[in-house]
Amino acid sequence: MSAGPRMEAPKAVDSTRSLNVMIVGVGGQGVLMISKALALIGQKQGLEVKQSEVHGMAKRGGVVFSHVRFGEEVWSPTIARGDADALIALEWAEGLRWLEYLRPETGVFIADTRRIVPPFACRSRRHGAPMAYARETPAEVLEKVGEGFALDATAIASGLGEPRAANTVLLGVLSTSMDVSVADWLAVLETLTPQESRAINLEAFEAGRVWAEAARSDPSLRFDADFGTRVTHADQPEVSVKLDINAAWCKGCDICVKLCPERCLALNDLQVAYLTEPEACTGCRVCEWLCPDFAIEVRTIVHQPVTASR
Repeated sequence: MSAGPRMEAPKAVDSTRSLNVMIVGVGGQGVLMISKALALIGQKQGLEVKQSEVHGMAKRGGVVFSHVRFGEEVWSPTIARGDADALIALEWAEGLRWLEYLRPETGVFIADTRRIVPPFACRSRRHGAPMAYARETPAEVLEKVGEGFALDATAIASGLGEPRAANTVLLGVLSTSMDVSVADWLAVLETLTPQESRAINLEAFEAGRVWAEAARSDPSLRFDADFGTRVTHADQPEVSVKLDINAAWCKGCDICVKLCPERCLALNDLQVAYLTEPEACTGCRVCEWLCPDFAIEVRTIVHQPVTASR
């Protein structure tokens, strides 16, 4: 089976043609790290590089996107609609928002299926309640693009012990679609990543490459089959909620406290978030989605009803 199309760097015979990559997501996900890695890759190939970016809120929740273009000659730093050779989405809805920028028929779409749902989308905070959020499934979206990958990159990174490395997992997936040596990618990562997180980022990059190659061999693996699954109200079992807060990661930014719909979070004397009223927590995950440091994990424990024997 073919390994799939590769995006080749523009050749000198076509100086007007650049390679265009868009990276989109929300604040705190590492959009800029990917764009810097791509800019360095272009420079390593001796190409002219233009990069443009727009930051949302400095803390998680604001929109962030970046354009990276490189070629023998690049005039504009921005990518026009329909001209992106690749679209990398660190958040599912942001990927759909920018889908029209992807080059028809040949563009490569790579997205993390993890969703960061804004508070105003949670009109009902009961477990399993529908949200005012993009409802397109990965299978539906991948049918509309030249080549697509929709994976739970956050879960892959979490399995390695660092959920914040999800962006590097996606970068690993992207690397399999570009005509650039693995050695060059690894050199760029070693340049960009701090020494204390370098090993986990290199591991996450390799995990993304392994996932992508497996997905090319088996198309059924190209999208997250568990995306959007939830229990309906009709057969909803009893659910209890457990909130885990990593005190070492919490920096006391107060976002979770301010935006908790039930007002059941506070900061202690050490400026670490804690749950003041466990019985009031509905497990809506707003705090988990908005935490810029992944310090909060909401766990829902499903208690299946017991049928009395006769």
